[in-house]
Amino acid sequence: MVPTHFRSHAVLIGWLTRILDILLVGASGLFTFGLRFGWDVFPLPVAYGTLMVIGGLLVAVVFPLLGVYDSWRARGLASPALRVFGAWSLVFMALLIGLVLAKEAETFSRLWLTQWWLVSGAALAVLRFGVYLMLRMLRQRGMNHHKAVVVGCGALAQNLILRAETERWAGFDVVRVFCSNPQDSILTAHAVEPLDALFAFVSASPVDEVWIAVPLDQSLQLKDVLEKLRFSTANVRFVPDLFGLFLINHGISEIMDVPMIDLTASPMTGTNRIVKGIEDRVLALLIMLIISPLLLLIAVGVKLSSKGPVFFRQKRLGWGGQTFTIYKFRSMRQHEASAGEVVQASRGDPRLTWFGGFLRRTSLDELPQFINVLQGRMSIVGPRPHAVEHNEAYKALVDGYMLRHKVKPGITGWAQVNGWRGETDTLEKMQKRVEYDLYYIEHWSLGFDLKIIFLTLLRGFVNKNAY
Repeated sequence: MVPTHFRSHAVLIGWLTRILDILLVGASGLFTFGLRFGWDVFPLPVAYGTLMVIGGLLVAVVFPLLGVYDSWRARGLASPALRVFGAWSLVFMALLIGLVLAKEAETFSRLWLTQWWLVSGAALAVLRFGVYLMLRMLRQRGMNHHKAVVVGCGALAQNLILRAETERWAGFDVVRVFCSNPQDSILTAHAVEPLDALFAFVSASPVDEVWIAVPLDQSLQLKDVLEKLRFSTANVRFVPDLFGLFLINHGISEIMDVPMIDLTASPMTGTNRIVKGIEDRVLALLIMLIISPLLLLIAVGVKLSSKGPVFFRQKRLGWGGQTFTIYKFRSMRQHEASAGEVVQASRGDPRLTWFGGFLRRTSLDELPQFINVLQGRMSIVGPRPHAVEHNEAYKALVDGYMLRHKVKPGITGWAQVNGWRGETDTLEKMQKRVEYDLYYIEHWSLGFDLKIIFLTLLRGFVNKNAY
């Protein structure tokens, strides 16, 4: 069992982190105010001080709701930092919306607001790195560990035990292994005891975790194990043998009061859907306001380069397999396409106009898709939507292809910032794009979206595969 003083320290660290988050937001506001206006202008104006206080209160309320203070044990190093930066960005967006609605936006320096957002986000992330590294160091030295018992003696149990032993930073010690048929065990490093001895051991030696790692055809053992553990306070977790299946956003749901294991499900439910919707609408509206003069210039360029409409419209497959009309600036001369066939643009495509070629190389032809975002049919970040005909062609050729439609399609995505954009003239290219798209869906978070947006800006819109 984890020593009591470590448990109390963990609670103390949790509360200290919450308090430090609020203080860091306030301190960052003061620091950036001094940078912006000089250190001789204090005391702080009432408006600025009030905004910092409101920001701190929102942090105290919103961060717990977004899971910022969930356990970091056994997670990657970047996870807590990205989550807190994403949560702070959401709080900051709420502050900006509030200022606009209250008609107080002109009261505050835009440069100061930007500095406050960046410095606070960086400070909150650095705090996570510090706490995370401290806890990880303690666990690597054998401190703050949880004791675990494994039920199972096959390949699934072996993989679980190996992970616990090699990933010491996660802080789990497997102290016993139990199995209904010890003679069938494939484990070599652990002695396997009969399942009947489980209750006696857990009663005599307090345990934090019980991991039931049995194949699906032996899952009836779950009832027996739960019966034996009915008086135990340990966390009992079932590890279903699903690694051979193609899963996306797997987890647990409750439907009609019946708990169900999600094998493939959309992450865009509940709070996630609200957060994603706010992110898309707020950013798309701001971007449209900023780029509106550019949109007008491009529209004029399209009209002057060739006859035809300014916008190119095409049916694409979106969220849940529903079709929608995507908008792009027209980059090709008008031509007749064969029914049921969509020919992708290729290098040196004769259909491109001189201006259209420039638009495609710089990705400026994609800008009207912010209209699709405001309509709620696309997101700023997500898998790129393909033509309906392409979906029909690839869904039988690429494993998991249709799982891309578990979320709204995006203007940019994880595949695009990693170089998998443009023409998919080989099956391998499409497979890699789908691989990155499914990784994005499985690991979606507000922080991940902001990272992709940042990488899109950092790496630019020009790409060798864009033509």
